[in-house]
Amino acid sequence: MALNIISNYAANLAHRNLTASDAAATRSLAKLSSGTRVVSARDDAASMAIGARLNATAQSLKTAAVNVGQANSMLQIADGGMATIDDILVRMKTLAVQASSGNLSDTERGFLNDEFTELRDEIGRISSSTNFNGIQLLGDGGDVSLNYALFNPTGLAEDLSPANGFDKIGITDNNYWATDANDNGVTDNEFKVHFIKVGNTAMLNIFTTIDGATSREQSIDITDLATGGTQALGPGETTTISFDELGLTLDLNSNIGGIIANTITLGSDGAGADGYATAQVIGGGATPGDNSTVRMLSDQGQQLADNISFQVGAGNTSNDRLAINFQSVDSSELGTGANSSQSSLEDLGTNAINTAATAQNAVEVVTRAIDDLQRARANVGTYQNRLDFAGQNLATMIENIEEARSTLLDLDVAAEMTNFTSKQILVQSGIAMLAQAQQMPQNLLRLLQG
Repeated sequence: MALNIISNYAANLAHRNLTASDAAATRSLAKLSSGTRVVSARDDAASMAIGARLNATAQSLKTAAVNVGQANSMLQIADGGMATIDDILVRMKTLAVQASSGNLSDTERGFLNDEFTELRDEIGRISSSTNFNGIQLLGDGGDVSLNYALFNPTGLAEDLSPANGFDKIGITDNNYWATDANDNGVTDNEFKVHFIKVGNTAMLNIFTTIDGATSREQSIDITDLATGGTQALGPGETTTISFDELGLTLDLNSNIGGIIANTITLGSDGAGADGYATAQVIGGGATPGDNSTVRMLSDQGQQLADNISFQVGAGNTSNDRLAINFQSVDSSELGTGANSSQSSLEDLGTNAINTAATAQNAVEVVTRAIDDLQRARANVGTYQNRLDFAGQNLATMIENIEEARSTLLDLDVAAEMTNFTSKQILVQSGIAMLAQAQQMPQNLLRLLQG
């Protein structure tokens, strides 16, 4: 090779190879420090694309596994609530069987009936309050608010005022008042309060409307609350009247006594006393009852969904979701039997087992209620087992996908360390050879110095 001054071919050659070795060593160092074989698309574009999809799928499946765990927790809560209801039904059947026997008097059956109806109310409370993160599991729940103005004489239900003896109206059965089969809110759910005269008896009568259709009616004798009556209220005293079949309570003050007395004295023409006519005292307006009508303001509760869909896969197909069907187990559903319209626990009314005949009927209803509950529990158990298998399948899928992603992207550290050592040697030798190439022009100086 000729010696020249202008160009140093050997140094250029050494520099080029040193640059290439340094770049290779840098890429190897990047792989070792990141732990992945594919740092950028230049390393392996196909593996990077496949690995990215596999990684996204694996992370999504891990979230799906969390969903499965929460779904199982939800069903466990539902099953726990139904286990408690089952204990209540067993006790209710025991009471009904006891009340069916002829060795009891009506007084003793009354005691049994009180416990029976209270236990039925507890079933309603449990079904209403059992939820997971606000999602109802056993029946409709939550509160509804009343749209009435007790202290506004120009407002809705203006006749239901303290001056007329009404202090407060309360809702005790949110399930009933939250009912909204038409999915249009609860503003078409309402009730009307009337005073009715039957002979010489004063009755407080309430009519309820659900979804715009007449639903229930209950009357309570309040004659003894009249002024001069055996239960007349004194100044500042109040009493609570419970309309348990309607899920309502009314707090009455001492002013109610004069209203009741006037009711009893009214005749068929609205004046005088004939002792037999029926006359309305409050509830005036263009249509009788307008001024004693109370509507539900809004549905603040939660409805029991027909089914709840859980995402148990990483895709957007029906196979990636599992829909769990829930069955209502409140007192209005238990006892009706599968696909039948038989009487429910709620239909037994307030005097469910106060006679031997009604108690014998209650035995049959409670027996059906126990069967209904077991069907609902079996349904929950079925989905729990299915979710367990879904969770096992997810765990297997995550394991295999992680393995596939690892094969594509994870670095073989031993092999790459060997490669990095080789590149380091090349860099070091390149530096040494570049230094030697830089010394070659010194030979020309010796010739010139000749």
